[in-house]
Amino acid sequence: MELAMLAFERPAIDWHAFAPELVLLAVGSILTLIDIVYNERARRVMPALAAVGLLATLVPVLTLAVDGADRSMFDGAFVVDDMALTLKALFLISGFVVVLLSVDYIRDGDYHENEYYSLLLASLLGMVLIASSRDLITMFIALELLSIPAYMLAAWRKGGATSNEAGLKYYLMGVFASAIMLYGMSLIFGVSGSTQFDAIRVALDTGGDSAPMVTLGILFVLVGFGFKVSAVPFHTWAPDVYEGSPTPITAFLAVAAKAAGFVALLQLVFVAFSGRYDVVEPFFWIMAALTMTVGNLMALRQTNIVRMLAYSGVAQGGFMLAPFAVAGQATDSAIQAIVTYLIIYAFMNLGAFAVVLAVAKKTRSGEISSYAGLFSYAPGLAVAMTVFMAALAGIPPAGGWVAKLLVWRALLDASSVQGTVLAVVVAFNAVLAFSYYAKVLREMWMSDAPDGDTSPVSVSGTLTLALGLTVLATLAFGVFPQLAARFGDFSASFAL
Repeated sequence: MELAMLAFERPAIDWHAFAPELVLLAVGSILTLIDIVYNERARRVMPALAAVGLLATLVPVLTLAVDGADRSMFDGAFVVDDMALTLKALFLISGFVVVLLSVDYIRDGDYHENEYYSLLLASLLGMVLIASSRDLITMFIALELLSIPAYMLAAWRKGGATSNEAGLKYYLMGVFASAIMLYGMSLIFGVSGSTQFDAIRVALDTGGDSAPMVTLGILFVLVGFGFKVSAVPFHTWAPDVYEGSPTPITAFLAVAAKAAGFVALLQLVFVAFSGRYDVVEPFFWIMAALTMTVGNLMALRQTNIVRMLAYSGVAQGGFMLAPFAVAGQATDSAIQAIVTYLIIYAFMNLGAFAVVLAVAKKTRSGEISSYAGLFSYAPGLAVAMTVFMAALAGIPPAGGWVAKLLVWRALLDASSVQGTVLAVVVAFNAVLAFSYYAKVLREMWMSDAPDGDTSPVSVSGTLTLALGLTVLATLAFGVFPQLAARFGDFSASFAL
């Protein structure tokens, strides 16, 4: 017994490095206790506590950034570096905006409010963990911590058939994708003998005799994450789930959950699989071209704005997948393009869903035709939506143009035929996407309000704050492109 105790060495824990996760866990636990112990009146403070808790979690993220030192725990399975801190901040700010979107929607709707914010923070905890994961087991656990609360949140409108369908479909497809991913991870572990990304990279570089097994394992893992980022042909769940879920959760799934999938892909492709770009690049070339093209073509046919934004999100995911297709040829440019796109995409998409929430309070409709004449009775919302549609289309001065420009630059920096051809596909799809964003703009600015109803839209203070933050960020990234690009450069140091 004594010998066993002597052989066990307690892992060293850097509490400062682990502070964001601990603060978020503490806030989520407090919210759960309030729900259990206190009465309904006390529970009304839960949205405010969730928002304050997310801002409080940003404090250790900022102190770690100021400190500037890279930190590692658990033999390299958990890493805190510039890349991780940038993405943790993105997840926390996105979560804060989602809380702002949720306050009135959840309180005024026919929803059970109490566990909502606890589940939201639990899912965010998984995302924050993913940003620091450098180990297959750590990443898978973080991914499931993200996903399981999200399955429940998608079905939060318990009395609605569409919400129940959304939750069930999301759950079944998510479990199927996780099983495929886990099988791929088991193959990679069998070849490499390790779950740590650095060791996997070394093993895959030297594992010539196991090349078929390595290829199969990598492809299974990438297919699993293809579901998480709703890439074609693994995207079919997204429109139905987005339409059936409560609108704030739709925004959460479309932005934060998708971003978490891309963060995991960043770490896998540029660290664990960095010696097998011969497998990774063709896979992403095909998936990026299909995803942006199919997403745009399907978005053209939509008359419901949530479904349009769902397919738009699929297409935007295709733009973000494109730099992975030149991961080994233009590594730094590819990382910068992906991270910058994730940051800008988060703000412009969250803002678009904020406008959808505000307009739906008056029109009780999600049809694009219900936006007719919006400028005549809600000019502020019309201007905000114009900023977000312009950003999604890549039109200056909204920030989307910076994201698309960096994608083109990464593809052209590769100086290869496949990179150049994919750059042409990206350019074609950018033009194609403008047509359905323009449809929304035409309704808002050039059509008359239905039935001549120009009564004003009531926008709550929390929704106004969310709109203000997202508009300001979207314009700031477009007017000061070096701001977003700096975060991409800031994060490129993690690649090997």
